[in-house]
Amino acid sequence: MRFVLAIVSFMLAAVMIGYGIAQQTILATPDEVSVSTETDGTAPLTVISGEAFNTYSGNQTIRIEGPRRIMAAYGRSTDVIAWVGDASYNMVTVDPETGDLVSETITGTEQEVPDPYNSDLWLENYEAEDELALTVKIPSDVSFILASDGVDPAPNAVSLSWPLDNSTPWAGTLILGGAAVLLIGLIFLMWAVHHMRRAGGPRRKPQKMPKVPKKPRYKPSKRGAKASDAPSLRTSVRVAVPTVLVSALILSGCTASTAPNSAADQSDPTPTPTSTSEGSTVTAPAVAVRQIEKIVAQISAVSQEADEERDSDLLETRFSDAALEYRLANYKMRKADDSIALPVAIPDGPVQLTLPQQTETWPRTVFTIILDETDSTVAPIALFLEQATPRDNYKVSYAMNLEPSVVFPDVAAASVGTSRLPADSGLLRSSPTEVALDYAEILEQDVDSDSYLDFEAEGDSLRVSVGLAVKNKEKAALSSTATLTYGHELGSADPIAMATIDAGAIVAVHLYETKVAAPKEEGSAVTFSGQTKALSGISITEEGIKSTYGDQLLFYVPAAGSGEKIVLLGYTQGLVAASELK
Repeated sequence: MRFVLAIVSFMLAAVMIGYGIAQQTILATPDEVSVSTETDGTAPLTVISGEAFNTYSGNQTIRIEGPRRIMAAYGRSTDVIAWVGDASYNMVTVDPETGDLVSETITGTEQEVPDPYNSDLWLENYEAEDELALTVKIPSDVSFILASDGVDPAPNAVSLSWPLDNSTPWAGTLILGGAAVLLIGLIFLMWAVHHMRRAGGPRRKPQKMPKVPKKPRYKPSKRGAKASDAPSLRTSVRVAVPTVLVSALILSGCTASTAPNSAADQSDPTPTPTSTSEGSTVTAPAVAVRQIEKIVAQISAVSQEADEERDSDLLETRFSDAALEYRLANYKMRKADDSIALPVAIPDGPVQLTLPQQTETWPRTVFTIILDETDSTVAPIALFLEQATPRDNYKVSYAMNLEPSVVFPDVAAASVGTSRLPADSGLLRSSPTEVALDYAEILEQDVDSDSYLDFEAEGDSLRVSVGLAVKNKEKAALSSTATLTYGHELGSADPIAMATIDAGAIVAVHLYETKVAAPKEEGSAVTFSGQTKALSGISITEEGIKSTYGDQLLFYVPAAGSGEKIVLLGYTQGLVAASELK
């Protein structure tokens, strides 16, 4: 019996170990599914739709090959197509029937485009030589754009692959279990051999001496019973062995059928359903937070380099309107007088707040607030960024330091965005244009201004630094030699208003404050120094001089009919022009 148990154990171990090894070798399923296509022609761009990336579930690996530099980037599908514009490009999609990639060349009017690398529209971009492989996880509303340099044809070989779950969780169990059963079989075998040796081999019963013959009696029933005993035992052994073998086969068969990664399951993965925005009434925000973080970092790097080198050409790649005018004037003054301080630096982050415009068209506007972790004494900086066209980068049109004690109004989440209101909007307590002119009157007239009570005075540091009291003090200092005349007008930059949750708005306006200094008597002269001298190049004049200060002002304007006051949230003021009177 012990030998029988050992044999059964060996056979069961062989089945378990063999099937476990087979699951990892000859029965193993593929570990990925891959599709590919090649493009032909001279189109400078290739676009791969987000639906193609989501043909199967899981992480997506894209491999790109070409004879030269490879640029790859991904962004929202609408942004990618907008950047392509009228250029010729290869459109790579997936065939819904076969699941293969197919390429179609769409002919446009442009055969050359700018290098798309580092465009502000992309969530991420990459470059390499000859070959590029990336693993990403993008939704169906995001697409890839490929290019060489915008002039040469785009890379021509593209493949996509997705991992398949071909793990064999039962293989290790079967192999280890088989090893355990094999060990048990060895124990049975050793036990049987040991028992046989102790018994001294097979033993026979001793023969008894025959008795005195008696009258023979015929007893067929007893002999029949003895004859049937041995076959009965042998039959039970023969039945036991097949029973154990059948049990082992059933066990291994159950293991194979319940394995979650069988070849049948993995040979034809079910495509993952793709999401769609059809029917949605909410317009997407202009940018995502990760885009703004990248854009702010690039703007910070450009501003620091341009400020140090007084590089106006570099500055113009990232600044426009009021923010550009303020910095260019500073460069001119510092060229004449290097003791004049640099403009307030724009930190590279962290980004504290992002409020993008809800739009899928251009131009686009984004409001953001940036902290300076390197210097806790520097106030947060608020920027208005504008993008004129899909191929243009965002430029800073307003850059303002926030007031120290400002309480910022509640705004929509960055993933939702908000609307930009027109400059003459009637939805606010005062339109953006009226806010600029009314506040200028307060700086000149203070309590005598008709709009004085509409604006919150507490926490307004600009009134303290350039308000009526300061102006009167300046007039008194020059009263014996010159006259001072103050004025104001709207600046060259358009007002920007972004709606808040309570139906109010964050409003940025550009205001010019002018100061004219003229001699009181004919033949007398007025002398100047500091920034006015550096910007005008004049230190003394008998004609007089006109100085223009550019005010970038940031307000919170409540909704029409609200009893709240208009609050100055922040500002940047600086001399932007100075010239002799004619």
